[in-house]
Amino acid sequence: MKVAVFSSKAYDVEYLTAANTQGHTLVFHEAAANEQSALLAQGCDAVCCFVNDILDAATLKVLAKQGVRLVALRCAGFNQVDMTAARDLGITVARVPDYSPHAVAEHALGLMLMLNRHLHRAHYRVHENDFSLNGLLGFDMYQKTVAIIGTGKIGAVLANILLGMGCQVIAYDPVVNQALVERGVRYLARDEIWCQADIISLHCPLTPTTHHLINTDTLKAMKDGVMLINTGRGGLIDTRAVIAGLKSRKIGYLGLDVYEEEAKLFFEDYSNNLLQDDIFARLLTFPNVVITGHQAFFTREALTAIARVTLANISHFAQGELDRICCVN
Repeated sequence: MKVAVFSSKAYDVEYLTAANTQGHTLVFHEAAANEQSALLAQGCDAVCCFVNDILDAATLKVLAKQGVRLVALRCAGFNQVDMTAARDLGITVARVPDYSPHAVAEHALGLMLMLNRHLHRAHYRVHENDFSLNGLLGFDMYQKTVAIIGTGKIGAVLANILLGMGCQVIAYDPVVNQALVERGVRYLARDEIWCQADIISLHCPLTPTTHHLINTDTLKAMKDGVMLINTGRGGLIDTRAVIAGLKSRKIGYLGLDVYEEEAKLFFEDYSNNLLQDDIFARLLTFPNVVITGHQAFFTREALTAIARVTLANISHFAQGELDRICCVN
């Protein structure tokens, strides 16, 4: 099959090419997919897209007119795809539901430790020959209560890591993981989670019911000084409400690997440009905020798995083996 690969970086070229053992024709484009750039898929049977590509009804119509029959996402999330339009147009949407849950879970833990022990501030302080400890006081994570929202593969891995550190782990998920329950994780109703947690880590998909899951009302129910971690999707958090929470000190620590409006920022180098996003700029002014640019997935193991599953989805589609494709439900 001939595949237009959008939002491609050097590492995408490297790993997808290495995984392309079936001889598909991969045409790499740095441009993100949208209604205008979809014309680049002319003559292609499929497109391969990432988290910030815009696959709305208008884009999908352009792709369908050009004969595209498959959207192969090289990510787990699919909130960027208008699934109703895809079904109406006869376009199959595949994804990578399981690549390396350890990569994201470990990154979430890294954000927790960095914020707790002020490692980001300590690093720069030492480089300025300032070896004082004032303002760097942390806390033992041992016996702290950590809430995990969403105990799929990533959330489950993080729960096991935290249990190993001696944390008390509580969780919310419509589907209870019995293996976690046997290890000591307590599942609670979503409204019961907020008031008990010292740390809250988000690992649920972005859906209409989880959009702005963290908002003014849920923040009010949380402990003062709560630590909030989001390595899921930016839209899980109402950023304006979180900024208000930081200013009032309701939120004591904030770690983000995703951001609501990240499509305009992440994965590109804007170091020579003025930052135009005033809300993001405001987040950067807080010393108790750590932001990474959607890199939680970015390990060798994860990129290898993503490329392998993405190319397998394409091959299964080409061979008519639709039951073997990791389709979006």
